[in-house]
Amino acid sequence: MVGSMAMELSDANLQTLTEYLKKTLDPDPAIRRPAEKFLESVEGNQNYPLLLLTLLEKSQDNVIKVCASVTFKNYIKRNWRIVEDEPNKICEADRVAIKANIVHLMLSSPEQIQKQLSDAISIIGREDFPQKWPDLLTEMVNRFQSGDFHVINGVLRTAHSLFKRYRHEFKSNELWTEIKLVLDAFALPLTNLFKATIELCSTHANDASALRILFSSLILISKLFYSLNFQDLPEFFEDNMETWMNNFHTLLTLDNKLLQTDDEEEAGLLELLKSQICDNAALYAQKYDEEFQRYLPRFVTAIWNLLVTTGQEVKYDLLVSNAIQFLASVCERPHYKNLFEDQNTLTSICEKVIVPNMEFRAADEEAFEDNSEEYIRRDLEGSDIDTRRRAACDLVRGLCKFFEGPVTGIFSGYVNSMLQEYAKNPSVNWKHKDAAIYLVTSLASKAQTQKHGITQANELVNLTEFFVNHILPDLKSANVNEFPVLKADGIKYIMIFRNQVPKEHLLVSIPLLINHLQAESIVVHTYAAHALERLFTMRGPNNATLFTAAEIAPFVEILLTNLFKALTLPGSSENEYIMKAIMRSFSLLQEAIIPYIPTLITQLTQKLLAVSKNPSKPHFNHYMFEAICLSIRITCKANPAAVVNFEEALFLVFTEILQNDVQEFIPYVFQVMSLLLETHKNDIPSSYMALFPHLLQPVLWERTGNIPALVRLLQAFLERGSNTIASAAADKIPGLLGVFQKLIASKANDHQGFYLLNSIIEHMPPESVDQYRKQIFILLFQRLQNSKTTKFIKSFLVFINLYCIKYGALALQEIFDGIQPKMFGMVLEKIIIPEIQKVSGNVEKKICAVGITKLLTECPPMMDTEYTKLWTPLLQSLIGLFELPEDDTIPDEEHFIDIEDTPGYQTAFSQLAFAGKKEHDPVGQMVNNPKIHLAQSLHKLSTACPGRVPSMVSTSLNAEALQYLQGYLQAASVTLL
Repeated sequence: MVGSMAMELSDANLQTLTEYLKKTLDPDPAIRRPAEKFLESVEGNQNYPLLLLTLLEKSQDNVIKVCASVTFKNYIKRNWRIVEDEPNKICEADRVAIKANIVHLMLSSPEQIQKQLSDAISIIGREDFPQKWPDLLTEMVNRFQSGDFHVINGVLRTAHSLFKRYRHEFKSNELWTEIKLVLDAFALPLTNLFKATIELCSTHANDASALRILFSSLILISKLFYSLNFQDLPEFFEDNMETWMNNFHTLLTLDNKLLQTDDEEEAGLLELLKSQICDNAALYAQKYDEEFQRYLPRFVTAIWNLLVTTGQEVKYDLLVSNAIQFLASVCERPHYKNLFEDQNTLTSICEKVIVPNMEFRAADEEAFEDNSEEYIRRDLEGSDIDTRRRAACDLVRGLCKFFEGPVTGIFSGYVNSMLQEYAKNPSVNWKHKDAAIYLVTSLASKAQTQKHGITQANELVNLTEFFVNHILPDLKSANVNEFPVLKADGIKYIMIFRNQVPKEHLLVSIPLLINHLQAESIVVHTYAAHALERLFTMRGPNNATLFTAAEIAPFVEILLTNLFKALTLPGSSENEYIMKAIMRSFSLLQEAIIPYIPTLITQLTQKLLAVSKNPSKPHFNHYMFEAICLSIRITCKANPAAVVNFEEALFLVFTEILQNDVQEFIPYVFQVMSLLLETHKNDIPSSYMALFPHLLQPVLWERTGNIPALVRLLQAFLERGSNTIASAAADKIPGLLGVFQKLIASKANDHQGFYLLNSIIEHMPPESVDQYRKQIFILLFQRLQNSKTTKFIKSFLVFINLYCIKYGALALQEIFDGIQPKMFGMVLEKIIIPEIQKVSGNVEKKICAVGITKLLTECPPMMDTEYTKLWTPLLQSLIGLFELPEDDTIPDEEHFIDIEDTPGYQTAFSQLAFAGKKEHDPVGQMVNNPKIHLAQSLHKLSTACPGRVPSMVSTSLNAEALQYLQGYLQAASVTLL
């Protein structure tokens, strides 16, 4: 936070900030973008967050208040967390002021702003609570006494966003200590509030507006109950189970006319409360079944009655699906089996709960047609919005655990009658067939993964027969646009059961799926693309793809044409499933696509240009760049000279992306450019050299997401054009080393600094780096002294050994001892000998082995100075590197923050799989087998000074190591003289 300016808390600044916030709401990017950039540029200044808080408290304009609260929350989200090695982005005074005022502000703000501030508190709490914000809980609990439910609900909402992470954190002592602290301060006041609120509900039973506020509190209290009980059953709640469960049960059976809503879509307070209580009951039934056993039958009865009496309207969806999930979790527990055993019970569950909730309702049809993106997310990806159908499916699976035979029997009857209904009049009764397909799917699938589809199936259902009789006919019909829901069902069936349906049937489906890429329905052509993509990734025997390029070859042209045409259909211009299918088709078909590349790359480039104006679909963009990489790879593998055509096609768009600073795309552009540059065999074209100085600009390196891609691009420059750089851009070498210096200082990115340094050492002409060598080593030693981490040591070892291979063992010894007398011995003794076992990776180990061999056999001071005592320990450690398992222990105090964890909206680096860099071995053919190389080098050393080597080896090498060494000497057919 060095050098940041303080902005005064003045009216003038509040006015300026108001103007800029207004502009960030402007639909015109020419006004909006510069305003966003301005706010980004001042957010590092002291008092900036306090100005935002002042605005949201005092501004007269409600729009500005809300905008300031959203901006504040996003600012906290990006900057609050302090990341090791990175500047602290909010000064201490601001942090203290924010924590001192935010709870009060949140509680006195209107609900819309309260929500934003409540989120901000939970982001701050996540980092600072409890250690750095010890009074947060007391401040919140004290407000329960206020009796003002606007304030109480603000506290409850904040507590909910603060504690809900307990639902998905891994168990740890730290977490348990925090939960214990929360329970000690919070459990009793929460329970008292719960009881008081329920009493107030009966006092105000006839006052609708009071009830609405009280029920909002009860919902939040029930959510808090879930979070606080999730990790383990707290003693307090076990002692007070009677209070909680009796009241929960009463609330489940409660019906108050004043709380019923006319809205058919939106769930009312009553429904939301009952849904959460179903969740709470399911949690206890699953996790604490012994303690909960005596309450369970009451809850089963209450929830069953709820299910049988609740209508089909959308507003009840969450309630119904949570209630069904409760039954599903109970019916697969062995000691509740008896509640379900009776055939009549099973029949009535099937008839009254499962079948009605599998129906495709008008609301589903609307979503299918008008809100297809949401529909797909729910149906394909199983997003966490619980649908009735998903819950009914889970209940079928739960019942099948103990009652597979009877349940399959009951449903087979339903399936047949539904299919008969459909056959009588398809255009009217198509929903019957939809339900039948859904039932078969839920019955047949016992275990499913996103990657492989169904992995375990119910033996009682013949999936292939159903496929041939009921699925294929729909997909074969000439009109791809009739019965779109059934088409989507059929395609989804192929996707789900792709491992059960024999390959020959799948092959028949491929042209049908390609045909459905032209369907007008977004859901249908998206499913078709997704199904093709999944089929193309299936693995057959010996791990090759199940479908070969030759089998798909007859359809290449129509497949590629229809995929690209599908991107022009309304609503699918950035459809990630289609782009993923394009990528996968390229990958499967390989050289079969070469004839089409000229037209395809034009289409991809136009698409890239269009989406770069406003990138909004990260997955789509990622697959698009993967497809571009594949076209380059496949074409240039067959004809390396074609790289020029790609550069012509892409460079104009790339230049525009770099000039407009499209942050999301820059890491991708660098990766594609690396791929292109690595394809050039000889020198670097001048178009790349013109870019070289720009790559060293510090601003590019500020964004962590750029670093891996930039380092790789610089490595490509060094590999292909080190001579050009040395002769035509020598003034840029300090800039290159400046980048190395910045990276080496960061624990998160030091390995990237070493990648760069290793490329400089390996490729640059020695004389161009001479004057900087000593400084490089001094920087590395400073970092070793300040923070010596395992990752740094591993990289450092590889670097010094590469240096030794490149410049000779003597040069390494001289540079160390030139920095400080006897330094070389210290490095051997304190770093190389004890730590070499930590090096991982075949190429890395080979570099170290060859480097150490040089130190042992080509460094005169090792033979006749005080360094000689280290000769045998060094040999011993080299044999250890060859023969002992790798030491992958990491000291306790080093838990790295992975790059992925760094907060903020900076795009984390996204690696393109198809831009992958081949592993590069700098030692190469010079040494094929490092063990034999050691034996030969020792033999050569022993001829220069006869008698010395065998005596050093035999007196101080341990027996096991000596045995290994004799094996190397035999394998190399040499002896030590």
